Parts: sequence; C-alpha cells; structure tokens
Amino acid sequence: MAFRRRNKSYPFFSQEFLIQNHADIVFSLVIFILIGLMFEATAKTAILFIQPQYNISTPSPEGEVTLYQYGWQDCTTILFYFFITIILHAVVQEYVLDKVNRRLHLSKSKNTKFSESGQLCVFHLVSSVWSFYILITEGYVFHPSTLWENYPHVHLRFQVKFFYLTQLAYWLHALPELYFQKVRKEEIPRQLQYICLYLLHISAAYLLNLSPVGLVLLCLQYLSELGFHIARIFYFTDESHQKMFDLWAVNFVFTRMVTLTLVFLAVGFGLARAENQGLDWDMGNFNTVLIRMPVLLLVSLTQSWLLWKFIRFQLKRWREFRHEQVARKRVAAKQTPRPLKRDSIGHHENGAIKAENGASPRPKKIKAP
Repeated sequence: MAFRRRNKSYPFFSQEFLIQNHADIVFSLVIFILIGLMFEATAKTAILFIQPQYNISTPSPEGEVTLYQYGWQDCTTILFYFFITIILHAVVQEYVLDKVNRRLHLSKSKNTKFSESGQLCVFHLVSSVWSFYILITEGYVFHPSTLWENYPHVHLRFQVKFFYLTQLAYWLHALPELYFQKVRKEEIPRQLQYICLYLLHISAAYLLNLSPVGLVLLCLQYLSELGFHIARIFYFTDESHQKMFDLWAVNFVFTRMVTLTLVFLAVGFGLARAENQGLDWDMGNFNTVLIRMPVLLLVSLTQSWLLWKFIRFQLKRWREFRHEQVARKRVAAKQTPRPLKRDSIGHHENGAIKAENGASPRPKKIKAP
C-alpha cells in the first residue's frame, strides 16, 4: 500500500527515504500487531495495543456495565492509535489535500497552511461531533451539575476513555509530522505551541479525573477552531471570502468567555464545596486547593494568552486595512483629471473654442465697411 508517488528512489534508511515512506513503514507495524491477534501465544500482548485496559464490571439497574480506569498500560494503546493517526494523516494528505493543492496552484507558504488547515479541519469536525455525542449520551448537556458532582470521575465508560486515548494519540502524532511534512522552520514554533497546549490540557483532565469538564471544553474549542480553519480554506481558494473570519472572531470571543465561566463554575465553586476534600492517590481524589488553583491558573493564563494574540492579530489586520484605504485614496486622487474651463458658448481645447457637442462654433461674419 503506497501512500506517496515515487518520483525518485532514495537509499534505504536515508532521511528522504524515511520521509517518503513513513506511512508505509507505520502501516507495516500496524499489520504486524494485528497478525499477533491470530496466534494464541501473542494475542494477549497484541490486545494491549488495540483495546483499552483496566476494565471493571459493575452491576447497574440496566445490567452489568463495563467501566474503565487509567493506568500505565494506556501508553501501549496510545502508541497503536498513534500509528493509526499517522496512516490516516497520510491518506487525507495524499488523496484529498494534495489533489486540491495541484488545482489551486498555491505558493509554498500558502500550500503549507492549506494542508495544515485541511488536516485540522477534518480532525476538529470528527472530534467536535464525537465529543458532542458523548456529552449528550452521558447527560452532561442537560445536567451541568454532573460536571463536578460525584467527583472523582474515576470510572469511565468505553467511549469516554477511548476518546481521550485517541486525542492524546493524535496530538502526539502531530510532533513527528512536523518532520515528515517538512514544515518550515519559522512555522514550527507556532505549531509546537498549540500542540503542547493541547497535550497539557488533555493530559491534565484525564489524569486528574476531570474528564466531564475536559469533554465540554474540548467540544467548545474544537467548534471554534473548526470555524477558523474552514474560513482559512475558503480564503485560500478565493481571497474575497473574508466575512467568515468575522463570524469566527465572534465565536472565538464567545468560546473564551464560556470556557472561563465553566472552569470557574466547575472547579472554582463546584469542587470547592464538595465534601470529599483532600488528596487520595488510591481513590483518584485530587480535590485540594493546591490542585484546583494550578488548574484554574493554567486555564485562565491560556485563555488570556489566546485573547491577547487574537487582539494583536485584529489590530494588525485593522492597521493594514487602514493603510490600504489611504493608499487607494492617494492613487485615486493622482489619477483624477483636471476640470476643463468652459464659457457660455463652449469650451477651449488646444487653443480653439469648441461647442458643447464637440463641434467648433460658426465664425461670425464681419460686414464690410
């Protein structure tokens, strides 16, 4: 299964060979793990990579329900889906984005940003729909108090735990993709910033048993980012499409306000009034002031930093727009023709009098004396 067209062959284990064939190499590793399921001796090891671990069967009114906890064996599951996301990334890039790029004839810088927005647009769309579905089925939308009630949320349903594992796998795969996609050096710091922020926030929500709060915040963030990347894709196809950025700007500010409100409501007030105050590693209880304050500080600083960058970007955009308007007015003023002098009969042109219709007036006959 070849994901990229081979225009040139490179030596084995060279840098270009690895970049060109990384998806095929990873696909071979996935096949190797799946083959391990076919044999009894290796099935128990292979299942560690594919299926989430630490499951517990608990009785409920509906019957036995399987719930999950987290542990060190989750790293193997994250590694497997890390490989899966690399393969899916290559499929989307090769069979969708590269074909569109060849039709649009974009520059190198725009091509890189278009590919980035295309990949993130697909991911944000899937993740926002998936997280919203989980919020509805788990009852977090209609009962917001469940975000902090019954803390710690140690036991997770399969869909919740699998969602967090795939989220961590995706943002971890984004790190080597900077190398595989040959991202420009000036673009790497910007992309590393949001990749590390996503990993930090998702890991904190997962490990501190704040999975309901993390689900809500991720759903809001992904919907906001989805609007931005859709607007940027339309802008690259036609630069006259700029109104979608205005809609995204409103949604961006709204998302920041709702995020801060929910975090302070759930962590700052809900958990602060809970009865189970204290630190208990065995029970997974991290409801202490020393934990709540860094969580609030982390979210607040992140949202403030995003708003600061947003305001700077909007001010820069407004200044550029003003400079363009002033430059256009100057050019229009220079190109305006001077008005011609007119008299009652017509107007002067090249020293001759012309009538209003463009014809020269009849010369007056002079009578002989």
